[in-house]
Amino acid sequence: MQKVDLPASWVWTTVADLGRVFSGGTPSTKEPSYWGSDIAWISPSDLTGYASKFIARGAKSISSKGLKNSSAVVMPAGSVHFSSRAPIGYVAIAANEVSTNQGFKSLTPAVGVFNEYIYYYFKSAKQLAESLATGTTFKEISGAAFSRMPVPLAPEREQQRIVAKLEELFSELDKGVENLRTAQQQLKVYRQALLKHAFEGKLTAEWRAQNPDKLESAEALLARIQQEREARYRQQLAEWQEAQQAWEANGKTGSKPAKPKAPKVLPALTAEDLAELPELPAGWAWLCVSHLLAEDLCNGKSVKDRSGGFPVLRLNALANGRINLSVTKPGDWDEDEARQYFVQKGDFLVSRGNGSKHLVGRGGFAHYKSTKFCHVAFPDTMIRIRLLPESVCQGYFGFCWDSPLLRRQIEKHARTTAGIYKINQELIAGFILPLPCREEQELIERMLSEKLSNLEQLENTIATSLQQAEALRQSILKKAFSGQLVPQHPDDEPASVLLARIRAERAAQPKARGRKSRAEA
Repeated sequence: MQKVDLPASWVWTTVADLGRVFSGGTPSTKEPSYWGSDIAWISPSDLTGYASKFIARGAKSISSKGLKNSSAVVMPAGSVHFSSRAPIGYVAIAANEVSTNQGFKSLTPAVGVFNEYIYYYFKSAKQLAESLATGTTFKEISGAAFSRMPVPLAPEREQQRIVAKLEELFSELDKGVENLRTAQQQLKVYRQALLKHAFEGKLTAEWRAQNPDKLESAEALLARIQQEREARYRQQLAEWQEAQQAWEANGKTGSKPAKPKAPKVLPALTAEDLAELPELPAGWAWLCVSHLLAEDLCNGKSVKDRSGGFPVLRLNALANGRINLSVTKPGDWDEDEARQYFVQKGDFLVSRGNGSKHLVGRGGFAHYKSTKFCHVAFPDTMIRIRLLPESVCQGYFGFCWDSPLLRRQIEKHARTTAGIYKINQELIAGFILPLPCREEQELIERMLSEKLSNLEQLENTIATSLQQAEALRQSILKKAFSGQLVPQHPDDEPASVLLARIRAERAAQPKARGRKSRAEA
């Protein structure tokens, strides 16, 4: 670390010079008597999302027996605790006596060192601590490295003034951040309400009232979908016959073209299927995904990596409702072997599994400009939905897939195996969605695109403002610990004198014999 120039009354020192440094410990979890008693015990997970400066206890507590049979120690109220791993940089002050696990390095400040001054300095020193950390599986700052960490020490009275000024500035900043986060949550609620209204027909109610001649009955809509399925089958059959003849003329080399399956006459939804669904406007129909398929659902294929092989999408190619066709890896197969898994323009690819229920089943369309085929295949981690192009508007389906209506079905039916939530073709085929006529679908797509685009701009503005607020917070901390936040007073005792007194008092104390269960300041 490059040390900045400090005011004449300040001094550079180390954490170890400012008090006593402690590490924590964890009693054996195999011994129930070590746990659940009256000794407060905290771990870094207790500080996840924790906004308060002071902490009284964590989710767990330990017993005197657990304390005695572990490396945990009890530290006094006012001790400052810095998470040293998983992650590095959480900070809290003990509101009462506490112990910690080994994920903390703690300081009980000496007389003349204001614990809230140290708290804010540790807040500003996260990057410094990370640079001093070591490890492969996860980074950790050792007790020795923590003890050597440099600290700019201000005179005792100036420490108090710095903390008071930080509290004043951060109070205003925190109010602004709270307002931004409230607005952020309100936008999320608005987005869900907008999608809900869109697929209940409320967004386009005025259009229907003004255009009754453009509406069709639900029965006519279903009949038209069935006609498109049959017409598409006839086209696929003709294409197959041509491919079959070409294959035979070529000496039957390569893979034999697969004959398309005739479309099934799909049954209407039952009263039981519709029981929990809201009533739809006239001309709308409840349909299963299976009613809207141009081809059967298809899982991708798992292939090993091979340099120079035909490209296959990576799982992270699916993000934010879109498929990034450039996020690929070379697979251990050739073009002919990959052909049935080619990604076509307009294919909707769905994630089959995820450790988060919120993310399982997320999907996106493959978009590219010119050719029908893209020279990339999709992997076994995705399921392909290929929709009837005339009956189903892509944008409508994409928004509907992301709506509360579909997400409820996905998250309700996702099955978990080894901590991974999964969906399959059978579940997807049975998911129910509302469908109006094609013209109303396109109107809904346009309206949602415009409204959600405006919403995204607001979300981006808020995100930028939050980043700026955090940058301002760090700038304030930097000024605070370089002596630029509050003026120096000539009558303040210099920090060098304070530091000399702390060292002298420490030298005069007798050395502790053996490990004590309770720390002393």
